[in-house]
Amino acid sequence: MEQGKETPSKDPTISSEVIASSEDKEKCFLSQNMTPDLTLSFSVKSRSRRCVNGPLQEAARRRLWALENEDQEVRALFKDLSARLVGIQSQKAQFLITFKTVEEIWKFSTYLNLGYVSACLEHLLFDHKYWLNCRLVEDTEIQVSVDEKHLETIYLGLLIQEGHFFCRAVCSVAQPPEKEGEYLTLWKKELISVKIVEGGSEWEGVSLVTGQRGLVPVSALEPLPLPFHQWFLKNYPGSCGFSRKRDWTGSYQIGRGKCKAWKEYEREEKDELNFHQGESIEIIGFVIPGLQWFIGKSTRSGEVGFVPTRNIDPESYSPMNKSSAFFSDEERCSLWVLGRDRKAECASFLHTLAHTDIASVYRLSGFESIQNLPNDLSASQPEGFKEARTGRAWEEHQAVGSRQSSSSEDSSLEEEELLSAASDSYHLPEPDDLDDPELLVDLNTGQEEEEAENFAPMLAFLDHKGYADHFRSLYDSSFSFLTSSFYSFSEEDELVAYLEASRKWAKRNHMTWAHARLCFLLGRLSVRRVKLSQARVYFEEAMYILDGAFEDLSLVAALYINLAAIYLRQRLRHKGSALLEKAGALLACLPDRESSTKNELDVVAYVLRQGIVAGSCVLEARACFLAIRLLLDLGRHEEILPFAERLHLLSGHPPDLDAVATILSFLYDKKYLPHLAVASVQQRGTQSAQGMSLPIWQVYLVLQNTAKLLGVPSLSWGEVSALACPALRQALVACEEQASRSTQRALCLILSKVHLQHRSPDGAIHYLSQALVLGQLLGEQEAFESSLCLAWAYLVASQAKKALDILEPLLYSQKETESITQKGVVHNLLGLALQGEGRVNRAAKNYLRALNRAQEMGNVRNQAVTLANLGHLTLKSWARQPAKDYLLRAVRLYSELQTSVETDMESVQVLLWLAQVLVSGRQLASGRLCYEMALLLGLRHRHLKSQLQVTKSLCHFYSSVSPNPEACITYHEHWLALAQQLRDREMEGRLLESLGQLYRNLNTARSLRRSLTCIKESLRIFIDLGVKDKAAEAWLGAGRLHYLMQEDDLVELYLQAAIQKALKSEEPSLALKLYEEAGDVFFNGTRHRHRAVEYYRAGAVPLARRMKAVRTELRVFNKLTELQISLEGYEKALEFATLAARLSTVIGDQKQELVAFHRLATVYYSLSMYEMAEDCYLKTLSLCPPWLQSPKEALYYAKVYYRLGRLTFYQLKDAHDATEYFWLALAAAVLLGDQELQDTIRSRLDNVCRSPLWHSSPSGRSSERARWLSGGGLAL
Repeated sequence: MEQGKETPSKDPTISSEVIASSEDKEKCFLSQNMTPDLTLSFSVKSRSRRCVNGPLQEAARRRLWALENEDQEVRALFKDLSARLVGIQSQKAQFLITFKTVEEIWKFSTYLNLGYVSACLEHLLFDHKYWLNCRLVEDTEIQVSVDEKHLETIYLGLLIQEGHFFCRAVCSVAQPPEKEGEYLTLWKKELISVKIVEGGSEWEGVSLVTGQRGLVPVSALEPLPLPFHQWFLKNYPGSCGFSRKRDWTGSYQIGRGKCKAWKEYEREEKDELNFHQGESIEIIGFVIPGLQWFIGKSTRSGEVGFVPTRNIDPESYSPMNKSSAFFSDEERCSLWVLGRDRKAECASFLHTLAHTDIASVYRLSGFESIQNLPNDLSASQPEGFKEARTGRAWEEHQAVGSRQSSSSEDSSLEEEELLSAASDSYHLPEPDDLDDPELLVDLNTGQEEEEAENFAPMLAFLDHKGYADHFRSLYDSSFSFLTSSFYSFSEEDELVAYLEASRKWAKRNHMTWAHARLCFLLGRLSVRRVKLSQARVYFEEAMYILDGAFEDLSLVAALYINLAAIYLRQRLRHKGSALLEKAGALLACLPDRESSTKNELDVVAYVLRQGIVAGSCVLEARACFLAIRLLLDLGRHEEILPFAERLHLLSGHPPDLDAVATILSFLYDKKYLPHLAVASVQQRGTQSAQGMSLPIWQVYLVLQNTAKLLGVPSLSWGEVSALACPALRQALVACEEQASRSTQRALCLILSKVHLQHRSPDGAIHYLSQALVLGQLLGEQEAFESSLCLAWAYLVASQAKKALDILEPLLYSQKETESITQKGVVHNLLGLALQGEGRVNRAAKNYLRALNRAQEMGNVRNQAVTLANLGHLTLKSWARQPAKDYLLRAVRLYSELQTSVETDMESVQVLLWLAQVLVSGRQLASGRLCYEMALLLGLRHRHLKSQLQVTKSLCHFYSSVSPNPEACITYHEHWLALAQQLRDREMEGRLLESLGQLYRNLNTARSLRRSLTCIKESLRIFIDLGVKDKAAEAWLGAGRLHYLMQEDDLVELYLQAAIQKALKSEEPSLALKLYEEAGDVFFNGTRHRHRAVEYYRAGAVPLARRMKAVRTELRVFNKLTELQISLEGYEKALEFATLAARLSTVIGDQKQELVAFHRLATVYYSLSMYEMAEDCYLKTLSLCPPWLQSPKEALYYAKVYYRLGRLTFYQLKDAHDATEYFWLALAAAVLLGDQELQDTIRSRLDNVCRSPLWHSSPSGRSSERARWLSGGGLAL
């Protein structure tokens, strides 16, 4: 099953296929060895391209990966969605969820099919950048899918676990003759309430048609597949009708207009219509599939009565264009009652949220001033939207588990009826103005006389044939006739006595309509006084008197429905089964009918049961709507949600979806389900028909619930969540259609604020441009504010030229105004714009003018801002002393101001600038003090962003400016805590990596252990984020730390994991780097140094050759040579040194070549290959510049010639050549000025000259030794 954001029009919640054989059915019931987990997969798709959006899918998967180990947020989301999270499989883009109760699976499947699961996953997986991108949001949807059959299996298993549920008979069942009375006789499709008998193939059942009990074979049962039906039948128990002949209306649409009779009908009751075959019948109201009757009028005779639906041709009437539960726009709008009166209040709230102080408060350079709401919104917040609002009706009413009643009028009173009667205490205030006729009665006349003239006004008023508007108060459920037509009666008993006397006179005078209406009124007053049997008698008398007359259809409908409600309350269905069916038709088929009794819900429940029996989705939808409207009227909001969700699923018409989604968002907000409240509004936006607008009160609801998702109290918002942007944009479109300019401008300002908060100035500029146009239409002050906001947005976007284009004309226009503050505001912003353009002198002049205006007005804050801006300007111009003076003055002024978030955050920025000036002047103690004061201000207000900025500066201070490892670690730890609070996982990983390095540098056992902890935490984060290179480096860092801690058994494990991670990333450069660094762990250590060879020779060298990274290969061979020399593996050292020397000549870098040949000479010397060693040393000297340019070069010459002298004298036995080398070494030592070295060389020269070897040969033999390298004859 795949569900995107679109709500399917078919009946969708949980489907069930009919199982063919009874054996399969029995296995399905009895098998409980099922997998309890359900896999929920998702994919991010583009609507326009109709394919997966690759980048967004990958971003969502990476976000999910980050949540795998810290899944509290995901668990909370699925808790709202009525599911339990088992696990996350980010690689497959899947969630594993499970359910423990039928209610959980019912709610989840409902949210799934409403599209709310998809919308909530968007809240979880997408960041603010997505929600700010209007086109991307409109083009993107998350589609989720589950295994439908597995979901059904879990549902059936949970039903069996509960042990009591409702089924439908899949076939007829007769009682076995030998067990008569034990078994139920069932008809196919009959509804049964079953209770499981363990270990048996038969269960206990109760027929909802007959009420009989008995055993039922399991193989004959099929559980109702929709959890809503299970819930409704359990919570609204009662009998239901059953048509043994299949009703044709089950598969047809709602109809109206005229129809033809395909079969003659002769009435059985006087309220029914006689008609002949082929006769045309006008439908009064509608005909609804699933109902046995509708109200019709014979076009032949003009008579009105009930018509059996089975006797008319279903093809003959006009079906509704769209299958709808609403028969008129008035009915549809009745669901908007919850927010209808809130438009003005919510618009006022939006204006408060959009308020800006830019026209009176200067802006600080480089400081993105985020206008926060006041700390206490209680003064400006609409009363109906305060967080404390709960509504007594919401908390006091609890869902009624069952509606039990009995036939006795005194002992069958339900608690609900008693509460209703108590709450309707008899108050009859005398109204000032009445629209209904006044029935003034002389109450001083003795009732005993009962003279006709005393009742004439009443009887004349009530005996009107047919309906009149002034009868409306007689029929409504609020008993408004008590305060209108009969307001002169102060006591209810007095009124009842008068009506009873009037009834007698009407009966005596054969005044049919007056008699019927008086009986109806007396019945209603009896119901009010909880005398149901007496009320039944009055209602039955009224029906008898009317004798099938339909001229006053409102009276007939009210009469039938009131009497049906009493029959249901007193369980007298056997007496009035036909009346129940007809009352249901009057209730459901007549549009715009007002409720006439609070007990009408019992009749609505009966109609809904009939819809379930008949399988009529349209009747079920109509009944759900009637239940919602009635519960709204009764104030029982907590009972509405299941009916509203079911109606939303059954609705396929966009206006219907909008109406139901509106009430759903209100109810989800009441139940504190913020994800669902926001999702219902968002779904309403994606499914709305063209022209359907978003109510302002729903925008408030979204703002409130997105604040809850941010985890901040709604009365102290500091930010508006980007998640609210789609709703704000929809409301903006609605305001454009309604030409509500003031609210439209407020929405533009709020949207611009959100964009500025998330550092998206381009979006802010877009909305502020609209706000400017609207402001110009609204008035001068609005235009001025909008211009300033737009200029500020351009400055934040570093578009100073465009800001100047706005501000310069604005300054010119301000010459005529007397507002000094406004002139100062413009000068200050002009200074910022000119500073951005690099025009320092003009910027300074404007700042000084702004400062003068602020001083004129005595505005300390604006003076402080201007001085800070001047300090920043001079700081940028490298004028250190003036910058310091300005900034110090600004800090002093800020210290005089009363503490607030806005001023303290500005102080933080100014202190940072001052610290920068002081540190550059080497006043380190003062600079550090400024940093720490700034941090304290951020901590005072728990302002994370300012703390983050200051902490970064302190970390730099203690690492580079005034090194202090302990302090540096302390502030890095605080930086890490801030990253965790900001939920910035990438920053957290980088900081853990840095902390690991800082702790490692301390090089103590405790610090190494702490370093290892940091590195492993960063490793987990990098793995979660899918940052493969960082994860690989973290593996390597952990291995290095285990080596330093002498935990050698773990070193190889981590190093190999790092390399494998790098190899899987398919980034050869990363793998090469890690191979070398892994070798360095052993190379730079003191233990197991030979292990470095494996990483260098077998890993790094082949990769370097494949990548043609010659310099890396040379560096690795140099390390291999050095390693083998230290390990005394001279033969291998010769191989590596030769290769290094060869590579150095290829590179052509003389310095690298010198190093390689020097190391090669060392290896030859160690192998006693002295002539080759001499040749290599001479090669290195040939690579040195001919003129000594530094002491280091002179020292190198001295040492190499000194070594050549010793090698030639002691190993090659050539005293004369040795003398020449020593003389050259002495010359270099003289140039170096090292007297001690000169003395050492002279001593050697003396020894050589006095040695026997000097006298045994007259001259040196260097010409006899080969010069393969130094002579240039042989290349490697």
